[in-house]
Amino acid sequence: MRAVRERCVWTQQIDHRALVPYLVEEAAELVDAVEAGSREDLREELGDLLWQVLFHAQVAASDADHPFDIDDVARDLTEKMVRRHPHVFAGETATTPEEVLVHWNAAKAAEKHARTSVLDGVSRHMPSLALAQKLLGKAESVGVHVVDGEVPEPAPVDEAALGDALLALVATARARGWDAERALRERLRGLEGEVRAAEHPRGS
Repeated sequence: MRAVRERCVWTQQIDHRALVPYLVEEAAELVDAVEAGSREDLREELGDLLWQVLFHAQVAASDADHPFDIDDVARDLTEKMVRRHPHVFAGETATTPEEVLVHWNAAKAAEKHARTSVLDGVSRHMPSLALAQKLLGKAESVGVHVVDGEVPEPAPVDEAALGDALLALVATARARGWDAERALRERLRGLEGEVRAAEHPRGS
């Protein structure tokens, strides 16, 4: 990566922002490889995504104000994973996945103590369905519950049936000239408002 950055004229003029579309594309291709590809596809796409990490780190290494390199990235990651796995590295006990999550969340909360909302740190660039799933979990953690009973009957009984139901909803939106992506994102903005209101009630 250092050699490419130093000797390739195209690579030399690339910055973090210019790399974002490639990062998104490579992440999507890795998802495809995981869900429907071969072991060879998976191996290749992991390499392509790793190249993006190396690329960003090399760009960062030449920053005039706050340089860091891949060794710094790896060191920070190692320290974070040690902190978040006290049941592995610090003598704590976790015998179930739920107990592991308790340790993880406690360590994360200590790291992110400056955050004022459970929504802080949630990327709005996530695909809307993934964002919806994430926000529903955050909402539940502060006592905001979205009723799940208003689903077309019969209710989906597995993920395949859920896929059919979601596709049918998108087809309905398309037939009526609605934007399904926008509709969900606008509803999620409303949910975010509900979460923030629950976190900071008026008069409290």
